[in-house]
Amino acid sequence: MTSAPAGPDSTMEAISHAVAEGRAGDSASAREKLLGLWSAIGVTGDPLHRCSLAHYLADLYEDPAQALAWDIRALDAADAVTEQRVQEHHVGLHIAGFYPSLHLNLADNYRRLGSFKAASEHINAATTHAPSLPQGPYGDLLRGAIQEVAEAIARRDRTRRASAPGSAGSAA
Repeated sequence: MTSAPAGPDSTMEAISHAVAEGRAGDSASAREKLLGLWSAIGVTGDPLHRCSLAHYLADLYEDPAQALAWDIRALDAADAVTEQRVQEHHVGLHIAGFYPSLHLNLADNYRRLGSFKAASEHINAATTHAPSLPQGPYGDLLRGAIQEVAEAIARRDRTRRASAPGSAGSAA
């Protein structure tokens, strides 16, 4: 998104720093920091914080079952986030834009676990929500990943995608 944040949010800043650390290759430290933040936020804390943290934390696990648990938490929290809260965090950002990625990640985890019916349900949801994605590189990346996971589900392929978040060479 190109809009500026509406105001400082120390928790979102801490999440972003941990995510950057993980993307730089220190997954263990990033996981530890995000888990510490999760403990501080709590399961009833700000849904935007919970959604963001769980979404990024899932990407730090190679095991699809562990990632799935965090992706389920992210989707659950997204359902509790209001549009007003998203706008308070970042003007121009919309909660609807979160759902394609959330459902994509769930579909990919279920696919890797061999639960192809659940994977199909979530890839269909990701496709349904895809019109909410922005135009440009980020939206294109997610639209391509949705197609890639849909094809892998159709083939009953359980292997990790090279383009998956957390994979070597991944842009997400």
